[in-house]
Amino acid sequence: MREALLWAAGGTGFTFGMTTLGAAVVFLFRKQAKENIQRIFLGFATGVMIAASVWSLLIPAIEEAESAGKIGWIPAAGGFVFGILFLMALDLFMPHLHIGSKEAEGVSSSLKRTTLMVLAVTLHNIPEGMAVGLSFALAAQHGGDSALYASAMALAIGIGIQNFPEGAAISLPIRQEGTSAGKAFFYGSMSAIVEPVFGISVVLIAGIIQPFMPWMLSFAAGSMLYVVVEELIPEAHLGEHSHVGTIGVMAGFLVMMILDVALG
Repeated sequence: MREALLWAAGGTGFTFGMTTLGAAVVFLFRKQAKENIQRIFLGFATGVMIAASVWSLLIPAIEEAESAGKIGWIPAAGGFVFGILFLMALDLFMPHLHIGSKEAEGVSSSLKRTTLMVLAVTLHNIPEGMAVGLSFALAAQHGGDSALYASAMALAIGIGIQNFPEGAAISLPIRQEGTSAGKAFFYGSMSAIVEPVFGISVVLIAGIIQPFMPWMLSFAAGSMLYVVVEELIPEAHLGEHSHVGTIGVMAGFLVMMILDVALG
């Protein structure tokens, strides 16, 4: 388990580091990225998360359940639904403000706009951290299976790649709100701190959740896909005949699929 803990720390540390690197763009540019570039980045993140949810989470959840002599689709579907409900509850009660929106969501709060914007991004970083941690925990439970470790690394790399534009997507708008570049960088970076926190936490309790691993894997998948449909697709304006956004989705899906199959 120590090995899994180190891998999870490294994997989620990488995803956090990529967000931090993206947030550092605020020191180079003050203006928001052009709309088409933003659509490509958000579309790419969408594609990565869809592919990761299927190849790295749902399929392993089904295989894990079937290897234990259970019906594979039951924990996959059940955990998937619970993941959606979990994110819906956070979305309903946690105060947050989506980038480009004028009104905050969740319970009424007196928090600053910048804080609410960070909380919005932090919401969908939670399942990403869980997904990486659970993948490494699964590998450890199978005696350090090299193929499973490679698959977990592929997931961490894929999420890390899409975290780079995400870091810029939070720091630049905060800078435009009148915040200093240093603070905007800090807020953008810290929006991803939940990834190592949740990733390492699930490894620490892996022994307790081992019988429920298929449920937990599909839980992370449901949470990630909820973020895709609720936030990323609308923000990328994919319903407005956005060819560049659509190409971004296809590219992200392709990259994540290749990473998972090639490394796994």
